[in-house]
Amino acid sequence: MAKPVRNYVCQSCGSAFPKWAGKCEACGAWNSIVEEPTSGGDVPKGLSGKRGKGVTFVRLDGDVPQTIRRPTGLAEFDRVTGGGLVRGSAVLIGGDPGIGKSTLMLQVATMLKGARVAYISGEEAIEQVQLRAKRLGVGENRKAGEVSTELAAATSLRDIMASLDRPDCPEIVVIDSIQTLYLDSLDSAPGTVAQVRTCSAELIRLAKSRGFTLLLVGHVTKEGQIAGPRVLEHMVDTVLYFEGERGHHFRILRSVKNRFGPANEIGVFEMSDRGLAEVPNPSALFLAERHGNISGVAVFAGIEGTRPVLVEVQALVSPSPLATPRRAVVGWDSARLAMTLAVLETRCGLGLAGSEVYLNIAGGLRISEPAADLSVALALVSSLSDRPAPSDLIAFGEIGLSGEVRMVAQAETRLKEAAKLGFKRALCPKRLSQAGGKPLKVTGIELVEIGHLQEMIDWLYNEVRSNALAATVSASRAQHAGDKIR
Repeated sequence: MAKPVRNYVCQSCGSAFPKWAGKCEACGAWNSIVEEPTSGGDVPKGLSGKRGKGVTFVRLDGDVPQTIRRPTGLAEFDRVTGGGLVRGSAVLIGGDPGIGKSTLMLQVATMLKGARVAYISGEEAIEQVQLRAKRLGVGENRKAGEVSTELAAATSLRDIMASLDRPDCPEIVVIDSIQTLYLDSLDSAPGTVAQVRTCSAELIRLAKSRGFTLLLVGHVTKEGQIAGPRVLEHMVDTVLYFEGERGHHFRILRSVKNRFGPANEIGVFEMSDRGLAEVPNPSALFLAERHGNISGVAVFAGIEGTRPVLVEVQALVSPSPLATPRRAVVGWDSARLAMTLAVLETRCGLGLAGSEVYLNIAGGLRISEPAADLSVALALVSSLSDRPAPSDLIAFGEIGLSGEVRMVAQAETRLKEAAKLGFKRALCPKRLSQAGGKPLKVTGIELVEIGHLQEMIDWLYNEVRSNALAATVSASRAQHAGDKIR
């Protein structure tokens, strides 16, 4: 009998160590390393004398079978997945506790028409799922004789595999959640790295062989990453993150990885008492509570996947009595904010070292593209000088360390979305109209091209001064006309 080998595995990142330690050197987590026994005979020492069966090679330019997709009925969910669920694929959905993952999966499961769906819950009883479905009003519009969603409450992987490994298996299988499943042959608790890795691998293998679509719900850590081994995201075909702030009623479904469609695509939902409602035009919703003539506010024209999204960037610069002023960021990269502040202070001569800076992306959306640099700089300069930016202006562009404003991709798409929502001007990088060798023209919007941040500051100062002068002249003419009437 082979001698058992002890292995120490971090439950946060899945890294293995030869001995126990209080801190994981890979991810920095404390008290996350757990001893997991493995059999020494399970580790292959070599190929020995046996020969493999060999693999079959095909031509690169051969015939490609058509991918079978099944639309779910939720347009925003189909957009993120690339047009629907692919037969035999595995989709992983992660998100914070209480963000609405189970609600989303229940709505998707009940909206699939003509498909047999199995919803397996490891966290709730069947009665709880039925009560949620009744409260959301889902599954009530089924016609007589139409296939309905089947519910089950189970945590044993062996029992679930026995129910699914048959010719008449369901076409869609939802597992809520993967951290609750366990395999009795492993000497570890549910949710550990070994259990999550093994249960996921067995379910994905069965989904590929039987041809059903597998939807796995996963918990996330405090850093926002899916709990368990990182290899889990490599095993599945699609990774979706369900994001949102608890104080906002907006929910963002973001595609991080997709083998059958575009990545970084987003779907926008609104949480209500009847579940998640789709938002077909998120730009209008993010700007619905916008107020004009307020300093420290700018509108950014961004791109999320293939969709243009306009969001409001809010900045507040205030004097600080502290030796180290505070920098608070919500919805943007704090390191990028520090870089923008350093460029404004060094290249433009603005005094920001002794001021507290607060930056917020309104609506709960998180922005990661560098094109937001210019709109953030505009909001910071507007707040520092107490000069409101024009309400009909959008801004986008990347800022370099020397203060130059660089060009960004898909400018025409951003401008068309802004013109559709009534914006008249766009603060954008210089030579944008000649990008790609052809002039860029968008009807109904004027391009204000700048090449350096100092040009933006000068333009904002002159624009505010001319608006104030025009308002003074208009008021004077109105008073003169009133005197004539008297």
